[in-house]
Amino acid sequence: MVSAAAQAGVVAACVVLFVPMGLAGWHLSRNKVLFFSGALFISLAVGVHLSPYLPSLPHLLAASFFLPHPGGAASSAYSSASSSCVPFLHRVSWSDSAGGGRTWAWPPSLASTCGFARLSRDEASLLLNSSWVMVAGDSQARLLVLALLRLLLDPAAAAAAEPDLFRRHSDYRAAVPARGISVDFVWAPFESNLTRLLREDLRLAPRVPDVLVLGSGLWHMLHVTDAASYGDALASVTDAANSLRSPLPVPPPHMFWLGLPRLVNHMLNTEAKRAHMNDTMLRAYDREVGRRGLLRGNGGPCMLLDVGKLTQGCGQQCAADGMHYNGEVFDAVLHIMLNALVIESQQRI
Repeated sequence: MVSAAAQAGVVAACVVLFVPMGLAGWHLSRNKVLFFSGALFISLAVGVHLSPYLPSLPHLLAASFFLPHPGGAASSAYSSASSSCVPFLHRVSWSDSAGGGRTWAWPPSLASTCGFARLSRDEASLLLNSSWVMVAGDSQARLLVLALLRLLLDPAAAAAAEPDLFRRHSDYRAAVPARGISVDFVWAPFESNLTRLLREDLRLAPRVPDVLVLGSGLWHMLHVTDAASYGDALASVTDAANSLRSPLPVPPPHMFWLGLPRLVNHMLNTEAKRAHMNDTMLRAYDREVGRRGLLRGNGGPCMLLDVGKLTQGCGQQCAADGMHYNGEVFDAVLHIMLNALVIESQQRI
């Protein structure tokens, strides 16, 4: 039987913990990607404070919040990976699959140390519960949206969405009503399109996306073919993206930059592409991305999703036309982003 002193301790702990928790929960609920990680963190903190009185409580809380690992192990896909693990997110290994294609995985030691894992449909839906995901860019961005829909929706629903998603040069919107998830693809092939989206559409909107993925460069490389001009345009994108990090009524979005793919010049399907889109030009464009303050490593707002590294690893057998790669590449991009979201969400609490 619990003593009077223990009962008093429980009451005091509840007052100290639950009042601030309620206030924090109100703020966290305004950014749904943060809410899961916030609830987990706060609940475990409650368990730690009450453990002298109810020793089994932390174990009950951990058991109720952590999902099974997608591979069946007891550890969670949402384990607390520290920020020191972020640089290793792209360290995936590629191998030939039984079906004749290529497949990817994190090395077991790295997956174990950092908690990286492929998320199941239920896990991804829970992580993105009630979130608004926006992906803006060219056809590379569209392929990332396809990977996301294939993860969140059942196969029949994902297949049914493809014709509308791939309607030429158009926007697309999808929803996962059961989880309250909204997914927007915005056709924005040039950097000026991204700048306008950030400054005019999102900055003045009553709500910003919870997750925002931006990417461009292929159209500029083909039609302008000037790395310095591309860099100047990226500087405007950076300024506009930073404006979403300035004080707003709601937390800023988690922002990602979708890097350029490896180009297989001889596979490109027009003479203009083969003339303008080559390794030399690609390296110059990549340098501009690193120089213009856009990426997190340089103090910028966006984490790089390194499509170039992933396409290099998968190889030219994964490229359909020398610049568009198959679904396995963008499945890797997607899961790197989702694992980064887990880490970022915990850091924002």
